[in-house]
Amino acid sequence: MKTVIEEIDKFNKERDWDKFHSPENLAKSICIEAGELLECFQWNGENYNKDEVCEELADVFTYCIQMAMKLEVNPEEIILAKLEKTKKKYPVERAKGISTKYNKL
Repeated sequence: MKTVIEEIDKFNKERDWDKFHSPENLAKSICIEAGELLECFQWNGENYNKDEVCEELADVFTYCIQMAMKLEVNPEEIILAKLEKTKKKYPVERAKGISTKYNKL
């Protein structure tokens, strides 16, 4: 993850783009790119182009990492912390093999 963060930071600094990366703009960009990712599956969810999906997924990841950088948080730490909370909401013995929302388990 360190290399990815460094490369994203270098890319933005070389282009002087950080001034455009407010948390609000990054949140918008995450949603826009997530929409483009979803578009890859729009008419046929089984016959998608994996290369196109990977391109859009990379864009989503990149903006998410930029948001973490802007907020000065460690992506790995916040993901693991959230996973721990989610484990409590979805204990294996109640959630295994089903997609029911936690408040209805």
